[in-house]
Amino acid sequence: MKFIEEQLKKVGQLFEKGKPLEKFYPLYEALDTFLLTPGKTAAKAPFVRDAVDMKRVMIFVVLALIPATLMGIYNTGYQIEVAKGLSHSFWGAVEAGAWKVVPIILVSYAAGGFWEVLFAVTRKHEINEGFLVTGILFALILPPSIPLWQVAVGISFGVVFGKEIFGGTGMNVFNPALVARAFVFFAYPAQISGSTVWVAVDGFTRATPLAVAAATPKGHSVVQALGDAGYNFQNMFFGFIPGSIGETSALACLAGLAFLLVTGVASWRITVACVLGLLTMSSVFYFLQGAERLAFFALPPYWHLVMGGFAFGAVFMATDPVSSAATNAGRWIYGFLIGVLTVLIRVVNPAYPEGVMLSILFMNAFAPLIDYFVVENHIKRRLQPKKLEVEAKK
Repeated sequence: MKFIEEQLKKVGQLFEKGKPLEKFYPLYEALDTFLLTPGKTAAKAPFVRDAVDMKRVMIFVVLALIPATLMGIYNTGYQIEVAKGLSHSFWGAVEAGAWKVVPIILVSYAAGGFWEVLFAVTRKHEINEGFLVTGILFALILPPSIPLWQVAVGISFGVVFGKEIFGGTGMNVFNPALVARAFVFFAYPAQISGSTVWVAVDGFTRATPLAVAAATPKGHSVVQALGDAGYNFQNMFFGFIPGSIGETSALACLAGLAFLLVTGVASWRITVACVLGLLTMSSVFYFLQGAERLAFFALPPYWHLVMGGFAFGAVFMATDPVSSAATNAGRWIYGFLIGVLTVLIRVVNPAYPEGVMLSILFMNAFAPLIDYFVVENHIKRRLQPKKLEVEAKK
């Protein structure tokens, strides 16, 4: 490490003020702080001795996404083998999946990284650390069959209009990866929704579990329809189903959640509140089932936990520290409403069976308002004893 530090110092002289590469200092700074602990220190107290900075936190999130990424690669290859009628081969599935998934990740990082560097150089500030997460998150919430040019367009929109126009990382109101996903969804719905959301090979399409549930006729069993389509709770929990790259496996998401909780990066309150909200709303619909109700009403509440992108959204998207609620009470309200809205969109609107993306974006907009009322309530409660004391003296 000493050798790396010395070499970086030598190279860094070329990026100092007045030197030939001054304009590209953000690139040098990004590499320097990525490899080594930042050399900046606070000018005055209080001082905190800790090697963990924003880049380290973002890297923790990327590490937490490894299980979902690896499972996404394997499942993509597995679905290709199923579509082609090939005998199952673990390494064959990994190779086939990698050819589909890795280019999407690389394009996401390359296109988004271009805009990050461009804004950093233009504004003369450090490269925002948040892109380490945004780039991989966006790739994992896309179907493996999406054209690469749409990946580039989507991430460009998400970075520029979802984050940079607000001032960069820490200033954005909405989760940039979800902004990018929403843009792709509404701009190119044919490749991101419906029965073609996962096209393993040309001429082969298969509806996702949510699409099957939404299409089940009134008076029929959704669980039975899912079983007839080849889906059960077990393969949906482990992730051996078609869908977006990183969202299919609830188990992989739980592994990432465990890592985030151990490292103290994510808020467990938001994730737990999301689950409670989803179970509460789905239970209400479950008890309202009847002959004239949509078949989706009768789906047992716990099935919602492993369907679509709920697990991924509750663990990695809703817990975004920038766009989520900041107060503890606010996090409970914020997460609970995300779960409620997810079920409402899924069940009541059959034309759009997945509601995680829209529910999180919607609550991103209301997170500051939730925190405002929580803080105001705390202030009123603390002032109440003083008010009573003043009145008593009078």
